[in-house]
Amino acid sequence: MMISGLPTPEGMDFRRARLRAFFGGILGAISGHSRKLLAFEEVREKLHLGGPIYRGLKTVRLSNIVGSVDRYRDFDRAFLPMKSHIEERWRRVNRAWYLDISLPPIILYQVGDVYFVVDGHHRVSVARNQGQEFLEAEVREVRARVPLTPDVEPDDLERLGDRVEFLERTQIDRVLSGVEITPTILGGYDRLIEHLAVHRYFLGQELGREVSSEDAIRHWYESLYRPVAQVIRSSGILEEFTDRTEADLYLWIMDHLHYLRNDPDRPVTDPAAAAEDFLRMLEGG
Repeated sequence: MMISGLPTPEGMDFRRARLRAFFGGILGAISGHSRKLLAFEEVREKLHLGGPIYRGLKTVRLSNIVGSVDRYRDFDRAFLPMKSHIEERWRRVNRAWYLDISLPPIILYQVGDVYFVVDGHHRVSVARNQGQEFLEAEVREVRARVPLTPDVEPDDLERLGDRVEFLERTQIDRVLSGVEITPTILGGYDRLIEHLAVHRYFLGQELGREVSSEDAIRHWYESLYRPVAQVIRSSGILEEFTDRTEADLYLWIMDHLHYLRNDPDRPVTDPAAAAEDFLRMLEGG
């Protein structure tokens, strides 16, 4: 029995959750890791998402819920409450948890490996605050051209959006199924598009006929990208460039190849040879 005037457990829980949200925001600002929930509309626009497909009831891991359709300012990334105006409803849901009252499943959009709350924000918040790991949810899946994982942050959306544009313009993921070409350097995807267009043009000139985009991509991969990538992998140089990708080094090597082709003292035209020369230069040899 509660003594009149003393705070209830659900009220104390809310205050503690708000305090954790406050200190979490400070730590996020210091560490540079965003504590913001992803806004579904921004993700939909950046990644060109289609319409949702109903997938039925699922048991969902709460840590994989990283965004919201319309309440992304009310909760942080851990679904701690950020605003005082949600206290009354949060406490009602929290009281239901203490009384072991069953509540309806939450409603989620699924994009890749992550979820966005359509309905049930307070239930997610209370469940996470009480240490639950899973909740029952009605899931509607929205297909994405690029994978989304639980570590995705708002700042990643620009890069992922560039990748979607690249895939839609080239269809390279369908032509080269299972091949990952993911530059991270500024303008990397635009440069790859230019490489593919130039390669298609000169291949057509060489063959004396129009070359399809699909055939040009396959030829580019087999004659240029793959030989360079094999040199990169065998060298182990990416262990020294942990924040860069194979595609980044490919672009640097192709710049180096252009330089070598115009060097009268050591003209090099073979991409693999240019890759070996570039790697020797990086190693100080």
